[in-house]
Amino acid sequence: MSWVWLAGLLRRRPARLVAAAAGVGVAVALLACLGSFLASAQATMTERAVRTVAVDWQVQLAPGADTGEVRHLIDSSPGVLTTAAVGFAHTSGLSATTGSSTQNTGPGIVLGLTPTYRAVFPSQLRTLTGAENGVLLAQQTAANLHAAPGDLITIGRPGVAPAQVTVAGIVELPQANSLFQTVGAPAGAQPAAPPDNVVLLPERQWHDLFDPLSVTRPDLVSTQIHVQRDQHMPPDPAAAYTAVRAAARNLEARSAGAALVGDNLGAALDSARADAAYARIMFLFLGLPGAALAAALTATITSAGAATRRTEQALLRARGATERQLLSLAGVEAAVIGITGATVGLLAAAVVNTVTFGSPRFGPTVTTAMGWPAACAGIGILVATAAVLLPARRGLRDHTVTAGRTQISPHAVPIWARLGLDAALLAGAAVVLLATTGTGYHLVLAPEGVPAISVSYWAFAGPALLWLGAALLTWRLADLLLGRGRSLLARVLRPVTGRLAGIIANGMSRQRRPLVRAIVMLSLAIAFAASTAAFNATYRQQAEVDAQLTNGADVTVTPALGAALAPDTARTLTAVAGVRAVEPIQHRFAYIGADLQDLYGVRPATITQATALQDNYFPHATATAVMATLAAKPDSVLVSAETVTDFQLHLGDPVMLRLIDADTQQPRPVTFHYVGIVTEFPTAPKDSFFVANAEFIAAKTGSDAPGAFLIDTGGRDTAAVSARIRALVGTSAAVNDIATVRSSVGSSLTSVDLSGLTRIELAFALVLAVGAGALALALGLAERKRSYALFTALGAHTSHLRAMVLSETAVLTVVGILAGALTGSVLSVALINILTGVFDPPPATIAIPWAYLTAVLIVAVGALTAASAAFVAVLTHKSAVTVIHDA
Repeated sequence: MSWVWLAGLLRRRPARLVAAAAGVGVAVALLACLGSFLASAQATMTERAVRTVAVDWQVQLAPGADTGEVRHLIDSSPGVLTTAAVGFAHTSGLSATTGSSTQNTGPGIVLGLTPTYRAVFPSQLRTLTGAENGVLLAQQTAANLHAAPGDLITIGRPGVAPAQVTVAGIVELPQANSLFQTVGAPAGAQPAAPPDNVVLLPERQWHDLFDPLSVTRPDLVSTQIHVQRDQHMPPDPAAAYTAVRAAARNLEARSAGAALVGDNLGAALDSARADAAYARIMFLFLGLPGAALAAALTATITSAGAATRRTEQALLRARGATERQLLSLAGVEAAVIGITGATVGLLAAAVVNTVTFGSPRFGPTVTTAMGWPAACAGIGILVATAAVLLPARRGLRDHTVTAGRTQISPHAVPIWARLGLDAALLAGAAVVLLATTGTGYHLVLAPEGVPAISVSYWAFAGPALLWLGAALLTWRLADLLLGRGRSLLARVLRPVTGRLAGIIANGMSRQRRPLVRAIVMLSLAIAFAASTAAFNATYRQQAEVDAQLTNGADVTVTPALGAALAPDTARTLTAVAGVRAVEPIQHRFAYIGADLQDLYGVRPATITQATALQDNYFPHATATAVMATLAAKPDSVLVSAETVTDFQLHLGDPVMLRLIDADTQQPRPVTFHYVGIVTEFPTAPKDSFFVANAEFIAAKTGSDAPGAFLIDTGGRDTAAVSARIRALVGTSAAVNDIATVRSSVGSSLTSVDLSGLTRIELAFALVLAVGAGALALALGLAERKRSYALFTALGAHTSHLRAMVLSETAVLTVVGILAGALTGSVLSVALINILTGVFDPPPATIAIPWAYLTAVLIVAVGALTAASAAFVAVLTHKSAVTVIHDA
């Protein structure tokens, strides 16, 4: 009996089966593709976090600890590949005589490195000039001493005679902050900045110079074991962090206090795990609505044949079929739809993954590559089962044989409409959204050093309630328009349909439920497309803003330390092909109290010619107003929020900063007046800094030397322009372009390439918009083709049929798109406000992808028009008797 039933469905109702399987396939494919991206993104975050670390562990030996014994303990630890001992010694000062002058510095650090250190940790040092081995000076130290390779410098040793060494090379220490960290100290107790004076000696020479000092002043000499670990670890940053952190704690426990681990690798993974949590949240916020919409589309498709199904069930029950037999037949249909849809969905996902990510795999590990597709297929089968079996069971329970043969049933008001559930859901959504987007609310909390990440899943309730409330409200309004508002509908249609307006409006009113469902589905699909597109466009916009903040402009030229640039450098850069504007910006350092912070001097009238300033960089003000204040009151200063809080500043307060005088090279006090807060600024750090008028700073310090040149290229050919500038300035300045910075700035989440995810989401949103509108309309019309055939038999012409069908299509299109646009707008604002932590910095405005949204509307309207035209063509090419017989 089951096979006969299935054969009949395939022969008589193939369109309904194919459409339902397509709905399941879309849900499965969307979930599978988004899951693949999530797994790939997490693995990429882990990989990039690991790659940024020069030394995985810095193991600080306790005073008196046996270096060989601790090193043996480290070498035997699981996951350790290579180790190297590094000596740290404090010097009382350095001096060098170059030409006729002698330069002296304050205290510094002298490192002792093994011969193989650079080969094991290649990212720790970068040679600027001279030899790669021997006595090396840090770049800042060389500038302080005016020293170059071949010069003789003197190293002071407290209580021991000074030692002289010959400089072999100048190096840069890219990760100086971590290299000179205080191992074991909390973040607040770490040095504010790495030492300015650093000398690097070969291990043997270091021991010759500082072993005597370790006897008399052991507090000035220490040893670290730098460790390189195996880079193969779990792809999830949170799991990798937990594993690395546990290994570090295990080593400390086994050393019995002889070693303290500075876990640089764990610190990098600690930051990445919060971004991984945001990636999972993005999957839930952006992926689940699409999958739910595809599932709802499947249910809508199956419900489009509810009347036919009731008639068929009534006929079978009249011929003796039991409820169990009817449910088993429905189960066969559900199985065919679910298995076919899941299979097609997984195949489609594999193709999409191949095109988008270059591999059909669903994850970086065997577990994810096999487990996630199986879970998606299971979800698809459950969707099909719920969409087919539940309505069939409800129909058997609620309808008699006689009622099942009724073609038109009365429209009962659903219980949720009588209770006002839509209003309650929207009110609840408003309350949750207000609570989860307020000041101080954090969607993800990843406390430093704590393995567990806290995610406020309560925030999901806001969009979920908004989705449900908007769907029910759309249902209520559409039902009201097609029911009690049929007279209004007739007046609207009369200019197009003439005397048929009343008949068409009454016809749509009597059989309005399929049309109402189609309107709701189309509105939700448009809302999904609009909210997803707005979020992705805003994300790309803010990633670009982050790159602009980090690099400063399209191209940034930073003079090398001690390099003297020609006075007309700005004019020379302006003449380079592709350059639209050049803006010098000062970068100095200023003391406020005992704190040393960055100070940026700008020309208020022209700063925006080369870089963008957003209003949200300046709380309670606008960029234009702030720059006008700096121009009108030259002694004004903008202060970072952290500094304002730390020093309890109020608007108008005088702020005493100590700046380095160009003539004396000593700090001199300069009084500014605090006029506003700045949270972000091009090239500035994210914590503490000042922004002031460049002319005022130059007048008070005696120097107008720029710290960088910000260059605008109009966003075009930045790599080519930077290459031309690099050839022009040579080694006197560093040249960075935004194209290079863009791939690595910000958090590991923003550095993950989201173009693939964007294409997936927007493509599925387009498919759902077309399917929700055109497919639901076509199936609804197909279920009522018997009624249209009867109209033809009673004398209706093709023009009459076309007017009826196109009127229904027009109502569906206009109401569905308007409701979807309104819902999508509200959802876009809600999603971006809830996911503010994803953006760095937060957006000042929402980016609206007009081109994509226009394409969605054109394709959706075109599909609806094509579906209605095809239906009219089928009706007019078949005789009314044949259509009535087939129905």
